[in-house]
This record gives sequence, C-alpha cells and structure tokens, in this order.
Amino acid sequence: MLDAKFQRGFTAEKLAASNEPRIRKDDNGYFVMSLSENSKVYFEDYYRFLEMVYCRCQAERAVLDQKIDSASPDCVETLAYYRARGVIVDQVMQTVRRFYTDGANLGVIMTPWCFGTVMLEKIEVYRDRLSKGEVRDANVPEFPYYIIRYIDEIYKTTLLELFDFPEKAFRMRWQYSELLKKYSRILTNITNSLNSVLGMVRNYGS
Repeated sequence: MLDAKFQRGFTAEKLAASNEPRIRKDDNGYFVMSLSENSKVYFEDYYRFLEMVYCRCQAERAVLDQKIDSASPDCVETLAYYRARGVIVDQVMQTVRRFYTDGANLGVIMTPWCFGTVMLEKIEVYRDRLSKGEVRDANVPEFPYYIIRYIDEIYKTTLLELFDFPEKAFRMRWQYSELLKKYSRILTNITNSLNSVLGMVRNYGS
C-alpha cells in the first residue's frame, strides 16, 4: 500500500481474475505492453517505483516544511525557492496517488521514464495555470512572481532528483507527446465520423 492507506488499483486478485487481453503473465509476473514504448511494464515493478517516489516526496516535503517554518520572512527569494520546490513535490505526490489507486485505466501503467515525461508536462501545464491565476495553491501566496520564476529554473532537476533519473531521461519526451497527439487526432476523426452518421440517420428518419 501507499502511505499505509492507498491501495493499488490493480491488485493481485484483480489481475488474476481479469479477462483483459492486454494483461499478460510470464515467469516474472503480470505485465502490460506500454503504449508509448511498446515494452513490458510489470505491475509489481511499476507500483514499487511509485512507492519509492512517494517516499522521496514525503521526505522532501518534511524538509521543506521545516525550512519554510525556520526561514525569516525577509528572505523572500529563499522562501520562494522552497515554495517552488513544494509546488513540484506536491504535484508529483498528487499524481502518484491518482495513478497508484486507478484500477480502471491501463493507460496509467507505464515505464518510469514515461511517467517522468508525463510529470514533466504536468508541471509545465500547472505552472502556466499558476501564472494566469487559474488555480490556488497553498505553496503560492498572493504574489507568485518569484515562485513561478524558480519553478521554471528548477522543475526539471527537481524531478530528476525525485525519480533518481539520469539527465537523458527527459530527452525522449517528444515521443509521448506526439503519441498523445496522434491518438487525439484518431479519436477526433472517429467522433466526426460518428456525428456524420448520426446526422444522416436523423435526416433519413425525418
């Protein structure tokens, strides 16, 4: 379990009882072929990775809270750095919890590097929303300029540290982005085709 209270979405019992053809099993356990890299992702390895990342985030969050509490209010940039790092840590923890507990969507089962790329893009989107005032975050007071600036400076290295990844882990991010765009186009075309057929049926019925 994650944090002694969040249960795996795809439990051993659920995997054993599943008739889903994408869920397979070999001598190393249950696995799926990842969407982006078409490589084996074992459920046990994936959940262990999320648990490890979550533990790192918890430790980092505790250190940040202590540093923020002990810092002088006059140390504006220092506090902004701590809070920017807190934004990143909290977003990772939130995503880990969501992916860890999701037992309905096989799309959340992915390689660690793919998860890192997903997280990289999530931070970028969240940073833009923060800068536009579209979301409220406990780490960001009413004047977020310095915090946003520090997010821009540190988010990649912070994620690499939390995931214990080498720098090259984020060099292939375009593959995942392009894959999502490809499937988005396919779904759009299918939707347009269905709407066209439904329109023809309605016209025929009238």
